[in-house]
Amino acid sequence: MSPTAPWSTGATLRAQLQRMWDDGRLLAARVRGEAVFPLELRLRQPTVAQTGERFDEVRAWIRDLDAGSKTAQGHGYRIVWREVNHRQLGRNRIPDSVVFDSDQDALCLIGRQAEACRFDRIVAATIGLFPQLHDWLARRALAVLEQGEAWARMLAILEWFASHPRPGLYLRQLDIAGVDSKFIETRKAMLAELLDLVLPAGAIDTNATGARQFEARYGLLSKPALLRFRILDPAHAVQGLSDLAVPLGQFTALQTQVRRVFITENEINGLAFPQMPEAMVIFGGGYGVERLSGVDWLATREVFYWGDIDTHGFAILDRLRAGVPHARSILMDSATLMAHRALWGTEDADKRFAGQPSRLARDELALFEALRDDVFGERIRMEQERLSYGWVQQALAVP
Repeated sequence: MSPTAPWSTGATLRAQLQRMWDDGRLLAARVRGEAVFPLELRLRQPTVAQTGERFDEVRAWIRDLDAGSKTAQGHGYRIVWREVNHRQLGRNRIPDSVVFDSDQDALCLIGRQAEACRFDRIVAATIGLFPQLHDWLARRALAVLEQGEAWARMLAILEWFASHPRPGLYLRQLDIAGVDSKFIETRKAMLAELLDLVLPAGAIDTNATGARQFEARYGLLSKPALLRFRILDPAHAVQGLSDLAVPLGQFTALQTQVRRVFITENEINGLAFPQMPEAMVIFGGGYGVERLSGVDWLATREVFYWGDIDTHGFAILDRLRAGVPHARSILMDSATLMAHRALWGTEDADKRFAGQPSRLARDELALFEALRDDVFGERIRMEQERLSYGWVQQALAVP
């Protein structure tokens, strides 16, 4: 057939059915019991004029289409014919559309019978245990099929959580036959969709969202976030240790007599902090400083925050003060900024802090607004690690 003839072929019909498979319609209909079949597909066909002008091509097109039909193959589509009356050729039959009488006819043409049968088994097993997943199975049919070999283990996980809501265990401790923690780790997103439908509302912490908070959402234990700090006075070392990283709960319960607590963002700055009497330095963790709000003993200490001189540095300081209101800034002032003009950098235009801090002192707020409004230049920032170390020592030497 001429490549210029845009008439429907067996390949065209397979492509149409394949699209219905790829967008999940064929499998979803099996779950919902929708009557998709018999399914009629219209054909792109020769015009009456083309029938006369390209008669041999038209006959070849009809032969090819008929050769792939149910009449010739025993499965697939049957052709619906129409008659055309040509003044030279007389009356002739031409294919007008094709009909797939059953889903098996359609699936056979695209070679998906085995997968459809496997999906049917998955659906039956799943609805038998969790009928509330009926609509979800229709919506996520292809994703379910991709997990076909693993689906029995997926169901075992759902059954286990249904019997052990909010278990208070690490993933590594779950005793589910054939399931290891790696299996769950790599399927958290889908398991979250399922568990939200299977578990009672009381077993789900809706404030915890996303794969990273999977454990919190379903009552599992997660790897504790560590808070790193250095004791700057050897007299206050913890059993001889001065550089430690501990879970926040342990830091909250820390028995220490240090008088001054410094918080800095840059790790090297934390490591380079000079020894100071009755002092420690905490490695801040950006916006994670808000976790310090639960450390009650900070209320009786002098607390200093040292961050970058940019919009986010002041935003983090503002957030720290939500839980530690008496925290003071250090090395985040106009004099420090102006003394290091040659070392200024720039903030990314699409990542600048766009909010309005509410807990900054007057001079801090003025500097924040000058940075935000590009008073000193476009998107100016002064990263803390760029400051002259002598300048830092001088600032830290002030009692």
